[in-house]
Amino acid sequence: MPSFSTIFAIPLATALALAVTPVSAENWPQFRGLGGNASVAKVDLPLHWSGSKTMAWKTPLPGRGSSSPVVWGDRIYLTAFTGIETPDTADKSKLQLHVICFDRNNGTIIWDKSVAASPLTQDYTKRIQGHGYASSTPTTDGEAVYAFFGVSGVVAYDMSGKLLWRASVGDKSAGFGSASSPVIFNDLVIVNGSIESDSLIAFDKRTGQRVWTVQQINRTWTTPCVAELPDGSNELVINQKEAIYGLDPWTGKQLWRCNGIQDYVVPMPIAHDGVVYCLGGRQNRCLAVRLGGRGDVTDSHKLWDVNIGANVTSPVYFNGHLYWASDKAIANCLNAKTGEAVYRQRLNTRSRIYASIVRAGDRLLVTTRDRGIVVLDAKPEYHELAVNTIETDEGMFNASPAISDGQLLIRSDSHIYCIGNVKTSAE
Repeated sequence: MPSFSTIFAIPLATALALAVTPVSAENWPQFRGLGGNASVAKVDLPLHWSGSKTMAWKTPLPGRGSSSPVVWGDRIYLTAFTGIETPDTADKSKLQLHVICFDRNNGTIIWDKSVAASPLTQDYTKRIQGHGYASSTPTTDGEAVYAFFGVSGVVAYDMSGKLLWRASVGDKSAGFGSASSPVIFNDLVIVNGSIESDSLIAFDKRTGQRVWTVQQINRTWTTPCVAELPDGSNELVINQKEAIYGLDPWTGKQLWRCNGIQDYVVPMPIAHDGVVYCLGGRQNRCLAVRLGGRGDVTDSHKLWDVNIGANVTSPVYFNGHLYWASDKAIANCLNAKTGEAVYRQRLNTRSRIYASIVRAGDRLLVTTRDRGIVVLDAKPEYHELAVNTIETDEGMFNASPAISDGQLLIRSDSHIYCIGNVKTSAE
């Protein structure tokens, strides 16, 4: 059982008085969108696109990375790194970690701010080279943008690009580097620092002070999930090696635990209608746990546990089914109520996949690393509708797309692309 250390506690009366920041459905404020569910119910995206077809704009990036774009209003935010190009030129003293703001109307860079990387940053090995030093997707609430860079810490910028604060989560590292993305809950920025300090940490989003810390978070690169229960309350779910924890997001106090995956965990949990779904492990497992329990809920709230899953990628829920494509390019559909496999089908592209699936209305988008984006029917039968490529980009596509206001935002090693109609301030 993890131990809990409260560094600074918000008084209960103050906590209850805090209001949740309103979020427009058109914003895509964190990794995999609002709530991490990677779904937009209604969107008019083109079925077919390319580097020269139905593209609103494209912008060269100042550096590489595998983080996803996030959107708030008419601004897009993204992270990248510069200063290291190849293992032969890997001088970590030159490594800079960027947070970049774009105008979503035309792709123009509005500001580009950077901080120096920590000397404790991992060496530029082949493992790191595959995805780089900017793997964590930033998050925003319209007041500030927050980004996580592993041992180099968490940074917060206001909407004009002014650095507000920088905070450390720990100084340890692992061969794969850092990958989890921060999430916002009311006045907290919550960061999974399992790799850096075996901890889950909540920062005051305005000051950068630690509010609470949960220790003994083991071997997990996943982004935490703030799950809403049917009664409107929230639980913070963290999926880690050997256990899934449900926490009080205000305090970090453990509410429940469930026996989990006996291996490291990367995919983000997703929640729907009072149930959280967790993938992970090299043996590819998937579990469903009913929220709202207390204590050890392994026997009482674990609904099913199957040997089908993904090591890297996260799923989406739609119409009673879970959909995802594993890193080995196998598309999966499970019955969300029973865990029964509906289909398992290898994509025709046969490419490796780092990005997670997203849903755009009645379509599913699967981003492969180098063979384009596969468009599938969002139905419990496998049907490929299209494969769309950007022929002029020779970089890798490791980032999950973002969808906002009828536009699809795609990031590669070298560019950010906007597919769909150009938006203007008048719209």
